[in-house]
Amino acid sequence: MKEIQLKLQGKIRRLTNKTFKFDERVGEGWFSAVYFLKTKEIARKYKPDNIVTMQFFQKKNAVVCGTDEVLALLETFADSPDQLDVYSLEDGDKIEPFEPVLKVTGPYQHFGYLEGVIDGILARRTSVSTNVYEVVRSAQSRVPDKPVIFMGDRDDHFMMQAGDGYAAYIGGSKAQATHAMHEWWGKKGIGTMPHALIQLFEGNLVEACKAYRETFPEDDLLALVDYNNDVITDSLNVAREFGDDLKGVRLDTSNHMVDAYFSRHPEVLGTFDPRGVNPELLFALRKALDNEGFHHVKIVASGGFDADRIARYEELGAPVDMYGVGNSLLKIHIGFTGDNVTLNGRHEAKMGRTERINSRLQKVELGRNGYE
Repeated sequence: MKEIQLKLQGKIRRLTNKTFKFDERVGEGWFSAVYFLKTKEIARKYKPDNIVTMQFFQKKNAVVCGTDEVLALLETFADSPDQLDVYSLEDGDKIEPFEPVLKVTGPYQHFGYLEGVIDGILARRTSVSTNVYEVVRSAQSRVPDKPVIFMGDRDDHFMMQAGDGYAAYIGGSKAQATHAMHEWWGKKGIGTMPHALIQLFEGNLVEACKAYRETFPEDDLLALVDYNNDVITDSLNVAREFGDDLKGVRLDTSNHMVDAYFSRHPEVLGTFDPRGVNPELLFALRKALDNEGFHHVKIVASGGFDADRIARYEELGAPVDMYGVGNSLLKIHIGFTGDNVTLNGRHEAKMGRTERINSRLQKVELGRNGYE
């Protein structure tokens, strides 16, 4: 398949069909609802000259993503894409409820069977980009540019990683856990150690860190400190061992566990939930590190974080330098609808629907300037 590049107001769009690696069966209707395929055949037989306008919208305040993918889909699988009149927003545009993000005008049989596929692309990509945007906004409410690591590799099928990683990038996460998550935007995955590495050294975090540093000397050393459920003790142990070479510590305490710090300091209990990574534990860890002069050691918090929880931590001034977020970023909560709203240039739509004018939509050329 030749690589297709779409032009939007004279500039090359970021992503192409080579990026997306579409399954050729899309063109056979394999992924389309059967009633769309039947309508395509009826339109071709009885109404081949009818021209429809289909608009796509959703019902929330959101950050749209998936438009590049949809345009490449139309370029690749629509019949005679150069005969379609297409207007689109761009990935990363903030959108309002019912605002059209895409309009396609042409013979129904040329593109209508792709309606559900387009809805699904926009729904998933926009949900992820919006989730990430809200998390990043919460994380940076107090400290600008505080990073959020996208750690969604274990929360969905691995084949979703490239698209989800791109959507997370559009939402504001520039640090992601796997190489696949960076595939569409040209970076590499980041990460240091899982609990499995520490287990190999029988829970001895210092020895695990030594092995890591010797094997990957070019990496910043970021120690995972909750394996023994005593984050302050283990953080101080690695800080004393590695000094300036220790760049940070990550807490990933289970929400069903209470760190050993609280058994040593029961006097602080009673006014908060001590399970998991909590602000009181973070404040205590920061104080312990600072008391021994390890002001340079950053604190990374992960495990069950979402936008609301991060916002609470930031309001409290919790000493978190970076958040790692996974599951909450992949919740699909934004559904798109494709509606046919005009027929042969006049209003014709199901009751309650009408064409909505959106001056932000930009004309896209398909099938004319796209091939290398």
